[in-house]
Amino acid sequence: MNGLINVLKPPGISSHDVIVYLRHLFKIKKIGHTGTLDPGAAGVIPVCVGQGTRVAEYLINKPKKYRAEITFGIRTDTFDAGGEILERNRGVRLELTDVIDALEEFKGEIKQVPPMISAVHYKGKRLYQLARQGKVVERKARRVRIYQIKIIRFQGDLPYPRLYIDLECSKGTYVRSICEQLGERLGCGAHLSFLVRTKSGPFLLKESFTLEEIKEMWEERDLSFLLPIDYALDHLPALTVKEKAVRHILNGLPLAPSGILGGVGRELPGFVRLYSPVGKLLALANLCTTCDGEWHYKLKKVFSS
Repeated sequence: MNGLINVLKPPGISSHDVIVYLRHLFKIKKIGHTGTLDPGAAGVIPVCVGQGTRVAEYLINKPKKYRAEITFGIRTDTFDAGGEILERNRGVRLELTDVIDALEEFKGEIKQVPPMISAVHYKGKRLYQLARQGKVVERKARRVRIYQIKIIRFQGDLPYPRLYIDLECSKGTYVRSICEQLGERLGCGAHLSFLVRTKSGPFLLKESFTLEEIKEMWEERDLSFLLPIDYALDHLPALTVKEKAVRHILNGLPLAPSGILGGVGRELPGFVRLYSPVGKLLALANLCTTCDGEWHYKLKKVFSS
């Protein structure tokens, strides 16, 4: 069993719980996800199965999209609804124009300090493990990028006003940190009250499968939930090789120009997908040159089945 699965994680379980469930269901060891989603959040988690795990590194850095609900006037120690309340400021009065102006400050490249309740490693332990012990350690700020923030709805007349936004961001962005900082900028405090990941690279929420759906399909021997390994590799140029070169590639040998079906032009793509004449993904390869100026494609990942 090799490929990718677009899983819809429900709130209340961790990303690791999803993998444990599917590993038990499929009875397979090689399985993993490409981006942690907080236990309280729901949404898309791309899961790699079998040889699909070999392309995980090319999925992790894909941009993500979220629908977030922000509640103003309440601060928590985790910046989200799962933490302990630190402060209440009932009867907050906010103007939408002020909220819009404050959100502008978060667009583009920004620096974020990972929350103590996060999965970041610190001297061999996760930050959340240290936080549970009551420890607070110094964390280095990270650069992340916010590509877009779109306001969906603002309920300013509530005792604790709420804001709904769609946000597109780079890998490693903590949406709850943005919510906490937004509340600080507006002087009233805020936290992330709910979060749904709506997209991760090419994986869309509307095309995802719940764990219950996957279980039912699996028991009926319906594998239509399983996507091909190259589903998320469309950004890489594709080359088709001659039939005689297929065996060489599967044995890990470099690909010479003579092995490419139809030849190539003057400008050679540096990192490519290699396919057999019948459309089977064989390998990922890098363009290399020798000291004599000759070139070939050196294989980086070979897919045997």
